[in-house]
Amino acid sequence: MYTMDQIHRIRELYFEQGKNLAEIAEILGCDWRTVRKYVDQTDFSPLPPQTQKAVSHKSKLDRYKPEIDTWLEADRKAPRKQRHTATRVFHRLTNKYPDFDVSYRLVAQYVSEKKEQLNLKKEEGYIPLIHRPGEAQADFGTADFYENGKYYEKGKYLVLSFPYSNGGYLQLNYGENLECLLEGLQNIFQYVGGVPTEIWFDNTKTIVTEIIRGGGRELTDRFRLFSEHYRFKPVFMNPVSGNEKGNVENKVGYLRRNELVPLPEFMNLAEKNTSLLASCDADMDREHYDKELFISELFEEDRKAFLPLPEVLFDTALYATARTDKYGKFRLNGGKHECSASPAICEGIVHLKITSDTVVVMDEDFREIVHHRRLYGDSEQKSMEWLPYLKYIARKPRSLRNSGIYEILPVNIRKYMDSCANSDRGQILKVLAELTERSGFESAVRTVNQALVYDAVDPDSLKNLYRRVYSDVPELPPMKEADSILPAGKVIQFNCDLDFFDSVLRKAGAANE
Repeated sequence: MYTMDQIHRIRELYFEQGKNLAEIAEILGCDWRTVRKYVDQTDFSPLPPQTQKAVSHKSKLDRYKPEIDTWLEADRKAPRKQRHTATRVFHRLTNKYPDFDVSYRLVAQYVSEKKEQLNLKKEEGYIPLIHRPGEAQADFGTADFYENGKYYEKGKYLVLSFPYSNGGYLQLNYGENLECLLEGLQNIFQYVGGVPTEIWFDNTKTIVTEIIRGGGRELTDRFRLFSEHYRFKPVFMNPVSGNEKGNVENKVGYLRRNELVPLPEFMNLAEKNTSLLASCDADMDREHYDKELFISELFEEDRKAFLPLPEVLFDTALYATARTDKYGKFRLNGGKHECSASPAICEGIVHLKITSDTVVVMDEDFREIVHHRRLYGDSEQKSMEWLPYLKYIARKPRSLRNSGIYEILPVNIRKYMDSCANSDRGQILKVLAELTERSGFESAVRTVNQALVYDAVDPDSLKNLYRRVYSDVPELPPMKEADSILPAGKVIQFNCDLDFFDSVLRKAGAANE
């Protein structure tokens, strides 16, 4: 490292005395490259001060930092809007550890530093709006969740907020169709015991079919019926003006951060939605950001302004028809989702009742044939309910191999049916139908797989294998012979005095004839 005096001498020889690089290097006894470096240097500003690492001190938060790190690391795989805020981290720690005595400031400082390391920081702003009691705003948010172990990516949740009180409720769902919207609104209406006087919406295509010049809207028939049934006034925003309903935009983010972080995991969506309503109630036990009253108190003013609930519930289902193919199947969602009906209705018409989570298939007399879990997403998917097919072919077992149904049966079912005697086939198909009705087609398939292992090709063996697999019947080991067991062929005779029994009967008052 050259001193400033040495650097000055190099530049003096070059600029003032006109020496070339080689001559300067010879005079000063240094490398000509070093001479060139300082001759060419144009910026001699001092280096800015470097940030020094803070001296490590023990903190009350230290014992919790690994857990916070785990939560924030997991956020890297979570959707951006479903990541922990400092407030959410603080509340989770407070709820989990009764002795937690670390200040929010310290938690927030650490979360901010950690997020910066993980590139998770993002600032959001919201525009508050003021409204009269009884008015509401509706919008959908996006959130991932697990139901019964299945991962739903980019699921949806409906938020209904009340700007006057700043209260709000949410309902999770699989999508953002009209059935999800109407069911979610209806659930909230029933829970709060009334209907908002007016609800503000975006111009979503599930509701609005056309925006008319001058501000009018053409609405879908079912939404118009729904709003008429509950008597609320729908209000629509100007196109590309979501900020006009800023309260619900804010509430969508707030409820996601406080109710859907970490990613929700539950067994049943309906039960989860019930618990979410109660959780939103509990969240109102806090002060309003501006009015110096609890949100729950202000929400009572909202409630007083609500319209009364109608005497009957609105039927939120979509009713439609579909044509089946030669296998008795039909398609939904532009042909991407395939569902089964029944082989008895091949190349015919079925009636459908579609809700947010189910598709009920009915015959021409509107009697239920089967129902499916509604499929979501744009990928090719299939839903197959085998019970109608098994019952159908059980009545015609001899025609099984020549039927189209045989082609779509799982390979092991076909293999098992081929190994059965012709006389047993009908009964075995009835057993498979019974097992499917009891615990699902997969249980019937697993039972057949076991039957193939044991080469059990009769109906009774199939039933016994099912009981062993699904009824927790233990398989007992062979019984060992004990010394106390009599050898075969040996008989022991016992003498019995019948007079003794006669005397007992007489004492009891019974006649002995």
